[in-house]
This record gives sequence, C-alpha cells and structure tokens, in this order.
Amino acid sequence: MKKYLGWLALGIILVYGFTALRGLQSHSNTVENAWAQVENQLQRRYDLIPNLVETVKGYASHEKSLFVEVTEARSKVGTLKIDIANATPEQMQEFSQAQGELATVLSKLLLVRENYPQLKANENFLKLQDELAGTENRIAVERKRYNDEVKVMNNKVTVIPSSIVASLFGFQKLSYFEIDSVAKNNPKVSF
Repeated sequence: MKKYLGWLALGIILVYGFTALRGLQSHSNTVENAWAQVENQLQRRYDLIPNLVETVKGYASHEKSLFVEVTEARSKVGTLKIDIANATPEQMQEFSQAQGELATVLSKLLLVRENYPQLKANENFLKLQDELAGTENRIAVERKRYNDEVKVMNNKVTVIPSSIVASLFGFQKLSYFEIDSVAKNNPKVSF
C-alpha cells in the first residue's frame, strides 16, 4: 500500500509540475503579447509625431528649439528596442525614460497652440491632436494591461509552489513598464 501511495504522490507532483510549467509558459506568451500591444501603440505615436510637428511648424516657425527637442526625443525612442523576454530592469528603465522624455516634449508641443489662436482652429492640427490624445490613452491602457500581466507572472514566479517550478526552468521576475519621473511633471513652455 505504501508503494502505491508513493507512486500516487509522485504522480500528483509530476502532474502539478507539468501544469505549473504549462501555466508559466502560457503566461509568458501573454506577457509578450501585452508588450507587443504596448509597442504597437508607441509606434502609432511615433508615426504621428512628424505630422503634428509639420502642422505646428507652419504656424510657429520661430519655435525651432522645441521642434529640435521633439525630433531628438523621437529619434531616441526610435533607436530603443526591447526584447521583453530578456529585458533587464536597467533596459526597461532606459526605455521608460526615453518614452517619458518624448511624452514631455509632446506635451510642450501641444501647449504651443495656446499662443497661436489660428492653430487652435486649424482642422489638421485638431485632428492630429485628437489622434495623439487617443494614442496616449491607448498607450496608457496597454501599459496597464502589460503591467497587470507582469504582476500575474511575477506572482507565479515568486509564490510557492509554482515558484519551485519557475526556478527549475529559469523563469524570473519581469520588470514593469513605469513612467520616468520627468514625464510625471507638467511641461513648462515660455516665450
């Protein structure tokens, strides 16, 4: 009887181990998908920026330093790519910082409209502004979804008993996508 109980216990442990491993792998894929959606929305914003800049340039031709800032921030963001499956906390911090800098200069660009009444009424500008605002909202939603999935994965990786399986197969805690502290401040535009 003891022999059968031992085999039964081993069978239960193996079934649990395979189930936990399957759950970890499946959720890893969910996290990667959530990150892909974040990147999708970030790319949408990246693609909209030149149109917004060109529209504003027509009205605010002497705001050259702001356009340089926007272009430089966009360029920096364009060169940073994250392999979320292998991302380090430092890489996530650098990525978040670059995204935060871009959000800050975009806010400055949108504030320029206050000084140009004709820009406020420009249909192209209003459409681009709405698109950018919608994109920023989409980014926030996807970032939250990604962070929610990271939380679930991190719980699986750190909470017993699934953490045992996670450590055996090399699963580690993932980094959240957090906004840089600079982007949390309201931009200041003065002329």
